[in-house]
Amino acid sequence: MTSSIALDPDPSLLQLDLPDPEQDDISTMEFLARLEQAWAVCDRFDLQTEIWRGRILRAVRDKEKRGGEGRGAGFLQWLREQEISKTRAYGLIQLAESADSMLSDGTLEESSVNQFSKRAFMETAQAVPEVQLMISEAANEGQEITRKQVRRLTDEFTAATSPLLPEEIRQRTQENLLPPRAVAPLVRELAKLPEPQQEDLRKVLRDEPELDRIKDVTSTARWITKATESGVAVRAFQQGELDLDRAMQEAQRLDALGLLADAVGQAQALESAVLKLHTSWRRLGGFRSGSGLKAEAARPTCAMC
Repeated sequence: MTSSIALDPDPSLLQLDLPDPEQDDISTMEFLARLEQAWAVCDRFDLQTEIWRGRILRAVRDKEKRGGEGRGAGFLQWLREQEISKTRAYGLIQLAESADSMLSDGTLEESSVNQFSKRAFMETAQAVPEVQLMISEAANEGQEITRKQVRRLTDEFTAATSPLLPEEIRQRTQENLLPPRAVAPLVRELAKLPEPQQEDLRKVLRDEPELDRIKDVTSTARWITKATESGVAVRAFQQGELDLDRAMQEAQRLDALGLLADAVGQAQALESAVLKLHTSWRRLGGFRSGSGLKAEAARPTCAMC
């Protein structure tokens, strides 16, 4: 794809007008305002640089797909030479593709990219299309876009439209009776749960669509997810007869989900430590002790291995 964002060649933009910290005839408010203005310039250059780096990395990756061996070895070698992790590389590629997408469909004007801070643009790139459109329109009108604004708008849209919420919650949010900043985390936590558990919690919210209940249900969903993820990771639970789902139901009834999640998390950490000890002991098994006996003979047994 042809590049659509060009760095401003004006060298004056690289000359930041920083206030003198030893200057006495400047107010603290003016001092901080000038620093924020300089920081915003850095943010704009950071953003454009990240987009260009993503395009460069995409070109290297695509060239490897087209003319390489098809296994990505050349791309990975290039990343190693540039000291870039694979995770960061694909994150930059995704940023470049998001920028190209918003620019190519006319949602965002090229000159409006400079209205974003780096983090605000990345948040916008990850938002749903409806939020991207609203943010882009604001940027096209000359508004400065911050990460806080993007998150606020995303929370408002999520809280007012998510199908994971009961209609009572969505309606009260649209009527400004419930704050989106409290409802949006609930949506994120519900999305992690299977449908039956989602429906159980939605029933609670239908019966009492109030702010305190929303906070309680969000906390409950978070603890259920934590306990489930930790429980799946504990191998000892898979070998025994523990019914974790039933245990969570009972803990929820007793309002002790947090205690159960912490206990399961500690079990996961303990099992991980035991497995590491066992692995280290096995590595020592090849070394002979001073008496000529192998350390392997004295190593502890591990029931979970």
